[in-house]
Amino acid sequence: MFEYYYSHQSEQFTFYRIPKSLFTDERFSTLSTDRKVLYGLMLDRMELSRKNSWVDKLDRCYIYFTLDEVMSSLDCDREKTNRLMSELDSRGIGLIETKRQGLEKANIIYVRDFSS
Repeated sequence: MFEYYYSHQSEQFTFYRIPKSLFTDERFSTLSTDRKVLYGLMLDRMELSRKNSWVDKLDRCYIYFTLDEVMSSLDCDREKTNRLMSELDSRGIGLIETKRQGLEKANIIYVRDFSS
């Protein structure tokens, strides 16, 4: 059985933040919870991008998030991962844009602004 939280423990964890509007805005009603969580994970990675100055010539921030990392984060197989990614990119709702860099290099992922 799990223990209770006590007052001194209440802020000991780091959390992923998923924008509430992904659940309340009609534009995102077709997105599954898995896709919303994946987008939230990508937003979280934007902090790492800021720290590493991962921006392109147009000052657009990007992330690296390999399929293997997504599979591990969401505990799913490659087929599902590919499906989730494609439904977030321009083939789907357009919340991300993926740029290939070539063999043996991770794709660049632009996380697009959901509030625009």
